[in-house]
Amino acid sequence: MTMPLSDEEMRRYARQLILPEIDLAGQHTLRASSVLCVGAGGLGSPVALYLAAAGIGRLGIVDADVVDCSNLQRQILHGTGDVGRAKTDSAADALRRLNPHVDVVRHAVGLTRDNASQLLEGWDVVVGATDNLDARYWINEAAVRLAKPNVYGAIGRFDGQASVFAPHRGGPCYRCLYPEPPVPGPELGAASNGVLGVVPGIVGCIQAAEALKWILGIGSSLLGRLLVLNALEMRFREVQIRPDPACPVCGKHSAGGRATG
Repeated sequence: MTMPLSDEEMRRYARQLILPEIDLAGQHTLRASSVLCVGAGGLGSPVALYLAAAGIGRLGIVDADVVDCSNLQRQILHGTGDVGRAKTDSAADALRRLNPHVDVVRHAVGLTRDNASQLLEGWDVVVGATDNLDARYWINEAAVRLAKPNVYGAIGRFDGQASVFAPHRGGPCYRCLYPEPPVPGPELGAASNGVLGVVPGIVGCIQAAEALKWILGIGSSLLGRLLVLNALEMRFREVQIRPDPACPVCGKHSAGGRATG
């Protein structure tokens, strides 16, 4: 039986409840839903904050790092007093201050190929908010295997991109867009190339919006579309992404391939 929203929850979510696309039924759907956010950094910060604020019932945070002073320019989940703390602990405290109704689940580990499926299992939506290139492929493999929507985001310097990957809904996977895993070498994230602090904020907000829309079943998602941001010129462009029948992860001959016939 669905528990009714409390008076405090009704006040908290009042501006969402008056939206006909959400209303009371949608708010109950959000409260009954779960999202796993892989990364509690520049992208994961706005993702987690806005999902918690919206009333997602269970929110998982995966991150093995500790807060560094150089993170604070963009990773708004964390403050000066959190330097040296585990990002999962700092994030959980911030999210609980924002919305005590959200169940925050901490995973203070790095996502690997070996643990990806275990971490992703049991969640409704997965948000990839990591700049680890290998982890993006491992998230993708596990999400395809488990038939989970994978809300993707990436940033660097003044640029960003976002999409939704869900072969089980007829869309492509991350490997359809980027067929070859990276060769070993320096990461391409903020630590190596720098980033304007607001860029992950913009992209992370887009990821949060896509996760919420997916859960609520409203609007048009970025499934099959790559949204590309150039913040220096403040321009967005869109690239169509089609499923690759030869994709080794989701193609018709792969282990996680689409059913045919």
